[in-house]
Amino acid sequence: MKGVILLVLAVFAAVGTVESCGSCRTMKWAICEAESGSVCTCTLKLDETDPPQPIDCEKLVPKCFLMKAEMYRARNKLSVRGSIAGKPVETAFVDNDGIYDPDCEADGRFKAKQCNKTEECWCVNSAGVRRTDKGDKNIKCEELVETYWIRLELKHTANATNVDTTSLKEGLGKLLEKRYGYDKTLIDKVQYDPDGRFIVADLKKEMGKPGPNLGNMAYYMEKDLKVLPLFTSQGKVSLEAGTQNLEMEKILVYYVDEKAPTFTMQNLSGGIIAVIVVVVLAVVIGILLLFFCNRRRKQQYSKTQQREMDNM
Repeated sequence: MKGVILLVLAVFAAVGTVESCGSCRTMKWAICEAESGSVCTCTLKLDETDPPQPIDCEKLVPKCFLMKAEMYRARNKLSVRGSIAGKPVETAFVDNDGIYDPDCEADGRFKAKQCNKTEECWCVNSAGVRRTDKGDKNIKCEELVETYWIRLELKHTANATNVDTTSLKEGLGKLLEKRYGYDKTLIDKVQYDPDGRFIVADLKKEMGKPGPNLGNMAYYMEKDLKVLPLFTSQGKVSLEAGTQNLEMEKILVYYVDEKAPTFTMQNLSGGIIAVIVVVVLAVVIGILLLFFCNRRRKQQYSKTQQREMDNM
């Protein structure tokens, strides 16, 4: 009996035990575990069938993995919100399609063609934003076009005074480096509108050369400012401007690619199409009314002439 117990204990020791080893700084949904005596490994569940994706918690998780994880959690009724109460404010984005279930490369980059697990497909840029009209499975996406320039349009709350662009640029640089791990030299220009409380920041990298994925940083910042941070720490994110800390209430992201997008009228929103249809109908109705009015006037003129001839 004693020998059996020792054998069982030896088997357990050989297999090892898996224990939690803390949390992931850049992804609150990650599971971090380590077998006895081994290195702590953090993984992120992306779908129901594939094994969890290993991630580096010292870097921002690629946006493609983030979107895929959000879709997985939404399908399985898992929370995607932060611990702070309150519904996030949704604003209009240049990325009008919103979140979808993307296909990712092994390193977390987006595949050039996306279909959202449907028969409808389109081409995206390196930030995962649609840059073509939607088509069927036969649509050709020859390459993943790089986004080399993003414009962040931020609006801060109304409790700030004497804000200047120099202090804003310095504060944004600190935020990029400390929170997102990006070089502050990416900031090309910062503009400020005190009346509208708008901060416009252009971030650029050199065209045609490898560099950080600007889409990853923009996605994390969007989540931060919507009070849905993906970092483990749940505190509010503010922008340092001199002696003030500015809290943001809105963000809009514009994407500029190395090659121009190829949208056509199919990409127009329903509202714009409705306006065009109304204008066209109004023109057609106007032409028809003019035609019938002229025709009636001619008929009346002919009858008047006929009566005058009869009187003679």
